[in-house]
Amino acid sequence: MKIALMDSGIGLLAAAAAVRRLRPDADLVLSSDPGSMPWGPRTPEDVTARALAVARAAAEHRPDALIVACNTASVHALATLRAELEPALPVIGTVPAIKPAAAAGGRVAIWATPLTTGSPYQRGLIRDFAGSADVTEVPCPGLADAVEYADEAGIDKALAEAAALTPPDVQTVVLGCTHYELVAERIRGAVQRPGRPAVVLHGSAGAVAAQALRRIGAEPAPSAEPSGGLVVLLGGHPSELPEAALAYAEGRGLAAVSPAR
Repeated sequence: MKIALMDSGIGLLAAAAAVRRLRPDADLVLSSDPGSMPWGPRTPEDVTARALAVARAAAEHRPDALIVACNTASVHALATLRAELEPALPVIGTVPAIKPAAAAGGRVAIWATPLTTGSPYQRGLIRDFAGSADVTEVPCPGLADAVEYADEAGIDKALAEAAALTPPDVQTVVLGCTHYELVAERIRGAVQRPGRPAVVLHGSAGAVAAQALRRIGAEPAPSAEPSGGLVVLLGGHPSELPEAALAYAEGRGLAAVSPAR
């Protein structure tokens, strides 16, 4: 079994690690183009063109499924990717986990990139899935870029700014960018208030990994030792994981596996 994941940069690490937990025997293909980051400020047409290039590079390795581990690419390019690659290659998009986050009601914050925050796409998800929850949209300028380059000072600054915009009584935070899942516990620490119940975080990595397995009719089969291999493509060329990826537990875990067959 071979699962490919694509993103502009290292935001795909969280979903890749989730696939690895569910199927340690799966070969992984990680396709990204960090030289074109960030995708968020680009036009939808530009995002689609770049996403197609990254997806085509992954598809050359003949995976059984392709995870679009990027919210921006899922918004702007998912239909185009599916039109080109399916049904031969199932394509699984990433959607912010607003529905499960809002299921218990209460106060919910959605942390997302500035362009996604307030966008018709996100407002539509809130309208359709937030139910009775009280939702606050929180823009996080600079956070994805800081995570991409493991810029500790930049991460701290972006977290503090976003936390200042988050209501103090928030009970749940939706991580609306795949990069944010790499610093999930730091986000929790930034928004947690003394004397309040522990803030619940909702990412998308586990859900998209499980959906990829469902699409190809595979069952989760966790085991003690990973046996699947790894291919890393940067701008379509075979490479190693970027050095910044090793700043995160997800990246270090993936770096320990053998080359994919």
